[in-house]
Amino acid sequence: MASTRRPTYRPAKPAVRDSGAARDAGAAAGGAGGGGAARGPGAGSDGGKPTVITASKGVPESASQEKHGSPPKATPPKLRTSTGTAPKATPQDKPDRTSPDNVLAFPEPRGRRIRRNIIVAVCVTAALVAGLIAAAVYSPVLAVQSVSVTGTKLLKPAQVQAALKPLLGTPLPQVSGSEVDSLLKPLVQIKSVTTQAHPPSVLVVHVQERVPVALVKRGNEYMLVDVDGVKLGTTADPTSVKLPLIDGGAGTIGKDLFRATAEVLGALPANVLAKLSNASAKSVDAVELKLLDGQTVVWGNAGEKELKARVLEALLKMPADPANPVNTYDVSVPRHPVTR
Repeated sequence: MASTRRPTYRPAKPAVRDSGAARDAGAAAGGAGGGGAARGPGAGSDGGKPTVITASKGVPESASQEKHGSPPKATPPKLRTSTGTAPKATPQDKPDRTSPDNVLAFPEPRGRRIRRNIIVAVCVTAALVAGLIAAAVYSPVLAVQSVSVTGTKLLKPAQVQAALKPLLGTPLPQVSGSEVDSLLKPLVQIKSVTTQAHPPSVLVVHVQERVPVALVKRGNEYMLVDVDGVKLGTTADPTSVKLPLIDGGAGTIGKDLFRATAEVLGALPANVLAKLSNASAKSVDAVELKLLDGQTVVWGNAGEKELKARVLEALLKMPADPANPVNTYDVSVPRHPVTR
């Protein structure tokens, strides 16, 4: 590629003659007219040859010094100008701010170091806890191998265990209450259920059954029902079950009358309930109970049923007076009970 540097031209120095020739030329010049102007350095006595001009490319000074091995010239010191301000520094004069020698390393603040250590410790702990939870949730070591059932009276524990058989082999942490409720839904005797995991492989199920409050005769059999009218079982011998008999059943006396009677029976304690022979209702405000001894209990409506149940229990515990036998217990106004 051709160089773009422009050539510089310098006039060649005149040839230096020997001292004798110079003296002759001076003498000849002095003798010629005495006052003539001397020739310029470019004109000689050799016929007035023109001055020789040579051209050469400039070579950078630094390159020339490197070539000849001479040390580079020292940079002259910077001088202030007459205005008192220092001249602007060239890029070569500016310090290298990226050099490690010009960086000062300060120690990390203690508070920041402590915070960083705490964050690292929390992250590590969280990772360990997450790993343990994942191992517990999915580990086959905690799989259900047996089901323990408590709280059953109407049902047998084997019936509940058979209903929960699909849970065998499932890790205990994955067993949910909704899944247990769904499996036990066909067993209408169960009102509610709670579960508890006993690692490594036992699932404890506590059952709360519905409470039968009466017998309802339908055909030749007697059904055990709770306050909601849910059929809990049947029996062919009503005397084997110490529950009052609701005459006619829910379908005959009407849903409202049946519910009012069942709610009254559900409020009675077990020792009072065992002394009843039957219950009936002419209306929702006229519920009556019959005792095994033939006595009648006027209950009224289903309001204040807990207070009425306590008053009736207290009246039945009173010793009987043969001179004044009681045929009727009226607790329809529980704060002013009447016996007659």
